[in-house]
Amino acid sequence: MTMKNKSRAFLGFGGNLGNPLERFRHARETLAKHPKISVISSAPLYQTPPIGGPEGQPDFLNTVVEIHTGLFPAELLQLCGQIEACADRIREQHWGPRTLDIDLLLIDELILEDPQLTLPHPRMHQRHFVLLPLNDLAPQLNHPLLHKTISHLLQALPVADGIIRVNETW
Repeated sequence: MTMKNKSRAFLGFGGNLGNPLERFRHARETLAKHPKISVISSAPLYQTPPIGGPEGQPDFLNTVVEIHTGLFPAELLQLCGQIEACADRIREQHWGPRTLDIDLLLIDELILEDPQLTLPHPRMHQRHFVLLPLNDLAPQLNHPLLHKTISHLLQALPVADGIIRVNETW
């Protein structure tokens, strides 16, 4: 498959149970081994306090990975779900603790509203833990619905509280 047939996509990784860093590495390796995916870059890691969900859960580790893919959005979503399942992801509580969460944030300029998948991710523009690492990779990337760059969306948020940039490379 040529690069002309591939879409540029950004995936948000998050986790706060077990060893999220090792799960992130395994997820990235699994993506890179797929014949229709090329991993382009990985943002630094951020430690972030939980938002919503049950009280007392540990901080999250978050990052964003940029890929080129020849998969259709539904196929990419299914693959991400399989990677989460291999990481022992259990969906018991909304915004609860998890071993690995992979969110499809953006795929090219695609706007999609489907019961299984909404693109761009419907809350990404409100979340420091998404915008900070995404801004590290693509500050001038345009949000296809809001028509603002990632950098502009990040600047529009209130000051981030309790978020620590942990590692540049992983």
